[in-house]
Amino acid sequence: MKRLVSGLLAVAASAVALAQPTRSDDILRYKGADREARLLERARQEGALVLYTSLAPTESKPLAEAFEKKYGVRVDLWRALSDKVVQRVVTEARAGKHGVDVVETNGPEMEAIASEKLLAEIHSPYLADLPADGIPAHRTWFPDRLNFFVVGYNTEKVKRAEIPASYEGFLDPKWKGRLGIEATDSEWMAAVVKTRGEARGMDFFRKLAAMRPDVRKGHVLLAQLVATGEIPVGLTMYQANILSLKKKGAPIDFVPVQPVVARAQGIGVAASAPHPAAALLFVDFVLSPEGQKLYESLGRVPASTRVKSELNDFPFVMTDAGTVLREADKWEKLWDELFLRK
Repeated sequence: MKRLVSGLLAVAASAVALAQPTRSDDILRYKGADREARLLERARQEGALVLYTSLAPTESKPLAEAFEKKYGVRVDLWRALSDKVVQRVVTEARAGKHGVDVVETNGPEMEAIASEKLLAEIHSPYLADLPADGIPAHRTWFPDRLNFFVVGYNTEKVKRAEIPASYEGFLDPKWKGRLGIEATDSEWMAAVVKTRGEARGMDFFRKLAAMRPDVRKGHVLLAQLVATGEIPVGLTMYQANILSLKKKGAPIDFVPVQPVVARAQGIGVAASAPHPAAALLFVDFVLSPEGQKLYESLGRVPASTRVKSELNDFPFVMTDAGTVLREADKWEKLWDELFLRK
């Protein structure tokens, strides 16, 4: 994912000069007492908005439908994997085509788009509810949901009481041949090392590599393999994938082994959004307690600190999307040397 984003940045560099805003920012940053009424009036005049997202259809469609029902403003939805979202935003900007209003995808990809000045600075009354360490300094996108790296396990192969309280516990020889990791999770390694400290952190990963965990590409695939019992324990699993399978009756569950690493998924308004008021109204809705509770009901972890549930009721550390992009080459090289080169 990050390798492709890095490649797209080279293409995006030529998009900046062409991505000229087509409207003023007055409504996007307005803080007056009549903000909500003014925003709703203009949004209904615009009548629609275009959303590019990597959120699965099982969540993005209910989200769009709830917004349309509440405000009477249509959402034209385009969904793809996160790298494709970046590619489409950048390619359209390069061509001088400004069709997207709202972008919603992974934090590092949002940061890649923001670094090319393709997102607008906005104000929302719900920004104060978001985790401060997840908000980028430029404030052109904001976390709307979180993705947790957790330890998943097959409940028929492993008892919950057997799962160690920390990752170091998995270095016990009894776990050899029973562990799996996802092939691209250098971001997780970087966060764990920074939390543990360079010496302790890298010592852990060298010892983990010596245990030769099963490396599989794709978090969905890893979750499926744990659910079937082919891999008893996955160390770098996305919580949402586990919950989805668990809801369907699969023998799978998770433990928030510390440190739990959280990656923000973000939302922002396009710098040249043709429907800026409708776009901002949608962002408000997503970040509001109503939108965040809808996320929670769909199995997604809400970013708002006002919405607590079993999905986020444990300590976690946030990754910084900008740092992830800047340091990607360093950590990918280390990860590949440890886990991918046999």
